[in-house]
Amino acid sequence: MKVVILAGGLGSRISEYTKSIPKPMIEVNKIPIIVHIMNHFSRYHFKDFYIATGYKGNIIKNYFKKNTFKNWNVNIISTGQNVMTGGRLKRIKKKLGNSENFFLTYGDGIANIDLNKLLNFHLKHKKIATISAVRPPARFGFIKLNKNKVNYFKEKSNLDEGWINGGFMVLNKRIFKLLKGDHTYLERDPMEKLSNRGQLYAFKHEGFWKCMDTLRDKEILEKNIKQKKHL
Repeated sequence: MKVVILAGGLGSRISEYTKSIPKPMIEVNKIPIIVHIMNHFSRYHFKDFYIATGYKGNIIKNYFKKNTFKNWNVNIISTGQNVMTGGRLKRIKKKLGNSENFFLTYGDGIANIDLNKLLNFHLKHKKIATISAVRPPARFGFIKLNKNKVNYFKEKSNLDEGWINGGFMVLNKRIFKLLKGDHTYLERDPMEKLSNRGQLYAFKHEGFWKCMDTLRDKEILEKNIKQKKHL
């Protein structure tokens, strides 16, 4: 089963690092976050990787030239600088060959999602796309005011946040019919059309998940990984 990793974005919200390196190469406890992601797939014996690079992609390419990983097949494909997520995926279509289904994820998020269960869920419902649904971290508590008097106070929990796309997906090759060109955002028109047509399902993941968008996110990830919450 092939694994596509989108790794071409600018990562502007964590520019402390991305001025000099691409976001997927930011180290979390001395290991690039993209390697953490690939390690998770490898634990489930998915080791055939296709990394779609863009911004400072040569740094990713050179890293995997210098560092080899047992039984991993790592393919680095330059997909251009100003290309959106759907466009990057479209550009590597030929590299995926005749694959009926494949994993897709981003190069900046870590989760302890059960990839076998995710894949089996996708194969069972036989739709075009399966996304992983996760609950975002709680940020704020909630208060209800009557003028200056607090009538209700509740500490925020993840359960109050609803569900969001956690970025670990399984896609059928029919997805390529919805990718028009470099300007296509996978998460917009294609996903909206799939949803409207009943071709988009969500696999609920209640376990660990964290996306690294800011320096604070990096610090939280490092703490959680030290505690092995990502396993």
